[in-house]
Amino acid sequence: MTTTHLEPGSPAPDFSLVDQDERPVTLKDLRGRRVILFFYPEAMTPGCTTEACDFRDSLAPLQAAGYTVLGVSRDEPEKLRRFRERDGLTYDLLSDPDHAVHEAYGVWGEKMNYGKTVMGVIRSTFVIDEDGTIDQALYNVKATGHVARVRTLVGV
Repeated sequence: MTTTHLEPGSPAPDFSLVDQDERPVTLKDLRGRRVILFFYPEAMTPGCTTEACDFRDSLAPLQAAGYTVLGVSRDEPEKLRRFRERDGLTYDLLSDPDHAVHEAYGVWGEKMNYGKTVMGVIRSTFVIDEDGTIDQALYNVKATGHVARVRTLVGV
């Protein structure tokens, strides 16, 4: 179980993960760019599809404002590739099968699922500034309507 909760102003934990095409993506390589990093439980499930498609539909204004959007899940690259193709997602999806990056961001832990306490992914989003500092840390968010809230927070 994780107890880490990142706060605005703290450094974003660096990571190097592979995307849906098995290309490495490293946070430090994105310095100088603003990043929206969202963690979701599982590709191709209803809630995660809603959230991913909302980010897809908001991508142009977010990119115009200088943001790079990245989704992170425990899914393997092959499943991420199918998810991206199936739903026309136009940003990279990152694979974290051992959930080490999830733990570093405090999004792996106990949660309620159909009335039972289970270990899993706590749907969360982080806005990271050009210097690699957490600007917004949004934990335990809902899939529906969440992207609109992020857009309001970043002024897009």
